[in-house]
Amino acid sequence: MKLTTRLIALTLLLLTAGVGAEEKPMETVPQVDLPRFMGDWYVIANIPTFIEKGAHNAVESYALNPDGTIATTFRFRKGAFDGPEKVYHPTGFVVPNTGNALWGMQFIWPFKAEYMVIRLDPEYSITVIGRTARDYVWVMARQPEIPEAKLTEIMAFLKGVGYDTALVQRVPQRW
Repeated sequence: MKLTTRLIALTLLLLTAGVGAEEKPMETVPQVDLPRFMGDWYVIANIPTFIEKGAHNAVESYALNPDGTIATTFRFRKGAFDGPEKVYHPTGFVVPNTGNALWGMQFIWPFKAEYMVIRLDPEYSITVIGRTARDYVWVMARQPEIPEAKLTEIMAFLKGVGYDTALVQRVPQRW
């Protein structure tokens, strides 16, 4: 029961955060090749939601369902590399006519949280997922670490689109 309550609270928080914000609109990438985007993404850095605080070895995995939805598995170790494993299974819904770059991510029916692919390198090896409210962000990569220069470049990008980069935290990865 506690898990359900937390997921409902997270969903409501994601849906209502930033209401009335006066930031300029955030742009997504023009196009995402969904089959190519599928697979494992290591979370390198983020502004964490309450369930992600203290996450170690965080990985988000996507699989394209026959109906066009995205089966998602988010797993991490809570508090330490040997901490308890946490696993969540939200579903992604691609918003039509957005180049597959805007999704609704549903943890609890009927609520969908905004999921925007705001940066994606041509090799599909690094991506940044943002939200219009600039309350949460996820820097993810196909490998558990990226060069420091690349992370510095991404942080400058995030600052440029209106994020408070002081809130971005590294996610410990050790495999």
